[in-house]
Amino acid sequence: MSTATALMTTDDVSPRERVAFWGDWVHRLFGGLQSDLYGDTAFDGRLCSVQAGDVVLTHLSANRHRVLRSALLARRSEAGYVKIVAPLAGRAGVEQRGRRAWVGPGQWSLYDTTETYAVDNPTRVEHLIVMVPKERLLERGLALHELCARPLGAAGVSRLALETMRQAWRELPGLGPGAAQGVGELITQGVHLSLLDLAGRGTAATQREALRERIKRLVALRLADPGLTVDAIARALGCSRRQLYNAFGDEPDGVAGYVLAQRVESCRHDLADPRQAARSITDIALGRGFANPAHFSRVFRAATGMAPSEYRRHCSPALAPALVTALAPSHPAARSR
Repeated sequence: MSTATALMTTDDVSPRERVAFWGDWVHRLFGGLQSDLYGDTAFDGRLCSVQAGDVVLTHLSANRHRVLRSALLARRSEAGYVKIVAPLAGRAGVEQRGRRAWVGPGQWSLYDTTETYAVDNPTRVEHLIVMVPKERLLERGLALHELCARPLGAAGVSRLALETMRQAWRELPGLGPGAAQGVGELITQGVHLSLLDLAGRGTAATQREALRERIKRLVALRLADPGLTVDAIARALGCSRRQLYNAFGDEPDGVAGYVLAQRVESCRHDLADPRQAARSITDIALGRGFANPAHFSRVFRAATGMAPSEYRRHCSPALAPALVTALAPSHPAARSR
């Protein structure tokens, strides 16, 4: 399962050394990023991160401060990210390309880490910070330079994207690698749809895509619930079965098939995970929402060509990577990852 990693905390540093410690730590960890504490001589802060595939979510709690990346540092940046600031308490001012967006709880804004930027936090803050690889959004045809340092999240799809990011932070420590990667895809897609909407390119197709991503988000978070049926999904999202079917019209197995495929995929990862070797196959199946072990065995064999017990036996540390690749599901949702 994913676990939250404490990147930094001033708790173990004496109060009089915290200001210097924070500035030096930010400078070293983030490739020379400059930090300014508004002249304060007292400071405390902490950062904790968790990964969803190649998307990184970080919880920041700190006194007021400001960070700045100069043009020189931006040019030296090795990895390009779009970084999202979503305040939980306090507010943030994101500045890039001559624009500044002030956002508070219930909002978010983003900036490109490969360009000059500044983020002001003039009061004590608690932020959720999300890093999405820049190339993942560029390959979707977005003109990022026009969309950075703008407020989002007040309503519509950007509000759904914010809820996805917040829920992901809460649930990721309990998810396996496959589910975590799926959540990262949902976050990326939610950001993409939000930026399309901001750019004025929202269409009926985009609305269906947004609903499809809401469905996938709900499935990822409630996969262990054996009562997660098509009707239950429709009730949870406040829409009709017809709308659900329309949203999944491009996927041959529909909503129910998608739920089943995600359950099988999650069980496959659990069975191949040496850290879960002591768990029984029945416990793994029930933990992923299968109500009947015999039914699980049938659908698992149909998807992988092996019985669950046979699959687990073959997943020794030496064989697991090749086996997992060879038996990757052919379901369109899996191929898209």
